[in-house]
Amino acid sequence: MGRSYFTITEITDLGPFIVKLVLPMTANVKAEAVKPACFNVYAERKNKQGELLMLPKSWSEREVLLPSKGYCAVKDAYPSGPDGKRREEGTFVTLELRNRPFDITSRIAAPNGMNEFVVTDCRITQIAEIPAEGETLTGLVFDQCAGDAMKQAEKFLHGVSSYEAEPLAYGYFVPQTGSGRRPLIIWLHGGGEGGQDPAVAYAGNKAVNLASDEIQAKFGGAFVLVPQAPTFWMDDGSGEYGRSGKSRYGKALKALIDEFIARNDAAIDTGRIYIGGCSNGGFMTMRMVLDYPDFFAAAYPVCEALYDEVISDAEIESIKQMPIWFVHSKDDVVVKPEETAVPTYERLIKAGAANVHFSLFDKVIDLHGLFTDEKGEPYTYNGHFSWVYALNDDCRLDYDGNPVLAKGKEVTLMEWLAMQHRSTAAPI
Repeated sequence: MGRSYFTITEITDLGPFIVKLVLPMTANVKAEAVKPACFNVYAERKNKQGELLMLPKSWSEREVLLPSKGYCAVKDAYPSGPDGKRREEGTFVTLELRNRPFDITSRIAAPNGMNEFVVTDCRITQIAEIPAEGETLTGLVFDQCAGDAMKQAEKFLHGVSSYEAEPLAYGYFVPQTGSGRRPLIIWLHGGGEGGQDPAVAYAGNKAVNLASDEIQAKFGGAFVLVPQAPTFWMDDGSGEYGRSGKSRYGKALKALIDEFIARNDAAIDTGRIYIGGCSNGGFMTMRMVLDYPDFFAAAYPVCEALYDEVISDAEIESIKQMPIWFVHSKDDVVVKPEETAVPTYERLIKAGAANVHFSLFDKVIDLHGLFTDEKGEPYTYNGHFSWVYALNDDCRLDYDGNPVLAKGKEVTLMEWLAMQHRSTAAPI
């Protein structure tokens, strides 16, 4: 048996990845003695029963199953404290890993069709000598994970609604800034993040960014509520994906939202309830807006999957005063915008909607230097992943390609959202 190590996980645009391995050393080491080439890292992803997972090769090659194991690239190595922060010398060494989409460093996978946290077993082997105080370190092996830190997720608490007919699990964030009554931002997860672990609902993609200091500042502090469907939001009771436009979870979701607001009655501004979500969650965003048109202050559906064919003209009339900002990508072949968001948006505009916007991208590209392709260029995501733009607050342009303006200035999606209020009669 080898020595213990610790992992540090970061929630990225593609969910949680192990970004650092923290290794307790037997002696104090200095920066000049530690290099990435001193170690190799082998990892296997397993289910909770300890069985090696066979997982799809990629998003587009889901029928090709490969064993989830292999070597991880170490991009940096340095002395640190137990927190993994760089030091000039220390009794810990931190290895920074190079993450790639669908890599073995990802902490979630969908072995049964739904995303879940998996067990990542690492074996870190020292393959080059490291001079240290009073000795030379050699041949150390680390293969016992002693714990993980996932700071972004630590901000979230969990609960279960008391709606007897269909209790729903949820994660939530309580604002740490601002005072008085503050808004509530609701995020509805995609089709792969259902189940009974709310952490998957907010960590399966970067929904935790709604609780980041940057986005919280735009709202003056805001509650964040992330409900989780036991199956998926588009489940109309059949357990199948279809085009009915119905959901078995509508009343249960509204009951959860009402209960959460009641429990935080003195702190939530009920005139600033914002609802959004991606794919299945975008579908449910539209479903909730149509079913409760006078409840929400604004909506931000992303790659929404409510087929326009099931929305009546009367329903369009009922929501044309609702502030809505659609987000989609033209190359989305999972939820085709020409069947969902595009015709719905055009009908709303034709009906006289004055505060409805639509950021329609050509494709989804990494704008923040997180992932690169084989040529070192910014990574191009699957066209369905337009939530990457929404959750990073990169949406600025409207359907006509011009910036969205509010009160005479250019605004991002989140800046615009923070300005909306249910009592506002005219668009701002």
